[in-house]
Amino acid sequence: MRSHITTRGLERATHRALYYSMGLLPEDLDKPLVAIVNTQNETMPGHLHLDSIAKAVREGVIASGGTPIEFPTIGLCDGIAQGNYGMHYPLASRELICDSVECMVNGHQYDAMVLVTNCDKITPGLLMAAVRLNIPAIMISGGPMATGCVDNKEIGYTDLMAAQGDVARGLITREELSRRERDALPGCGACNLLGTANTMNFLTEALGMCLPGSTALAGTGRRLALAKQTGMKIMELYNKSILPRQIITKEAIENAIVVDLAIGGSTNTVLHLTAIAHAAGINFDVNTFSELAQKIPHLVKMKPAPGGHYPADVHNAGGITALMNQLCKHGLLHNEAITVTGKTVMENVKDAKVLNDVVIRPMDNPYSQKGGLQLLYGNLAPDGAVCKSAAVAPEMLHHKGPARVFDQEEPAVAAIYGGQIKPGDVVVVRYEGPKGGPGMREMLTPTAAIVGMGLSKEVALVTDGRFSGATAGAAIGHVSPEAAEGGPIALIQEGDMIEIDIPAGKIHLHVDEEELNRRRAVWQKPVQDHVIKGSYLERYAKLVSSAMSGAVFK
Repeated sequence: MRSHITTRGLERATHRALYYSMGLLPEDLDKPLVAIVNTQNETMPGHLHLDSIAKAVREGVIASGGTPIEFPTIGLCDGIAQGNYGMHYPLASRELICDSVECMVNGHQYDAMVLVTNCDKITPGLLMAAVRLNIPAIMISGGPMATGCVDNKEIGYTDLMAAQGDVARGLITREELSRRERDALPGCGACNLLGTANTMNFLTEALGMCLPGSTALAGTGRRLALAKQTGMKIMELYNKSILPRQIITKEAIENAIVVDLAIGGSTNTVLHLTAIAHAAGINFDVNTFSELAQKIPHLVKMKPAPGGHYPADVHNAGGITALMNQLCKHGLLHNEAITVTGKTVMENVKDAKVLNDVVIRPMDNPYSQKGGLQLLYGNLAPDGAVCKSAAVAPEMLHHKGPARVFDQEEPAVAAIYGGQIKPGDVVVVRYEGPKGGPGMREMLTPTAAIVGMGLSKEVALVTDGRFSGATAGAAIGHVSPEAAEGGPIALIQEGDMIEIDIPAGKIHLHVDEEELNRRRAVWQKPVQDHVIKGSYLERYAKLVSSAMSGAVFK
């Protein structure tokens, strides 16, 4: 056992004494020491209840012969950071989360770990730590939030976004918005939409790093039982020496992408799956998303997609497990990939059934024959860009219009709500990339403004920033190279024509190369006077790579 380095031998008397001072018994130190990385905090509903999840995990570890030792790490709420200076930090926090787990687990030489998570950057940060450390590990999420209800009608996070625009247009009152705010998010759990939080938790099941049942709702007995089973399972993984890098392979990453495309997941998955592959030492090509999108049908539509269902509906329809069964039967997954159950993907899902084929559509009746994410390339994005095509209205799959250019998010939002953006426009928000932000802020506020102002079928948005999973509409993000590196997006001028063809994966700036070269010759990177000198953000901007390479540290 790794932990014996700290607990056995004459020279470890003080080490043992430190453990005894915390109430452990000598026999506890003879058992494997299992780290429980508990990201519980009071900053967001997704993590508020994780103490109960961690407690159930502890019970499972003890019941199966291990000694649990719990410690925390940070977790930011993208929703609360959204639309303000705070949004510079969530993506940047992913690397801190990964590093902090490395520090704690290696610093104390734990034998195995259970990763308790739920929200956006926290889940990928923990998965990166799992493959980096490569000791027995398993993940358990806190589960999706239940669906809200107002006036006997279902309501959720994305419905509030639309309601903000209704207030701006005078369609409803602020008082009515306030009434909806109180019931749209009814309790703990990852927000009730297919945001990055739920997407990454569902993809963790596809990766094989959590027990089947990723859609089980927060605050339920089923979720607690899953947590206890997770605590028991980590001891089996330890005893059988099953390690994360045996589970998270190139095939597992492809399985996650297949499920991602089938559900039309958050565009942030392009960042996170690429980063996880990098941490695992997997030779991964981001174009795998585009290649698989050509043959993976879009089978599940969740909010914020127009007409989408809520996560609770997907759970009641059989969940990700049932969807994977369907994909397995049609040869679209690597069925023999090993998982934390100790069984293969096919063995995990073989008994799962789709219980509602309106929510999880059959293979012969997809929303579209192509998956719900699309990479785009062109002279505006030579290294690529990404779009959540599942959330784009048919009218906007092809669009050409004049650029309305904004250096950062705030002036763009003011222009949209101020009525300055007209049908046909292409809103360009730049200097929001990993380096330029820094931190690659989510552009949920401007996209929500476009939706709220009734322009989602007439206006596109192009950015070197990224999007929340809550984003809907023709939103093209991750444009690479980013503006801060002198990419073509930095050279766009007001009124330039931009053409977007999402099905074809193309984005083109209608400016000839000679003119672009003239602009490039006089371009200067703006001073980032909003970045505090000596801050983590300043260091992050110096170290981080491009969005299309996962925004990992160089």
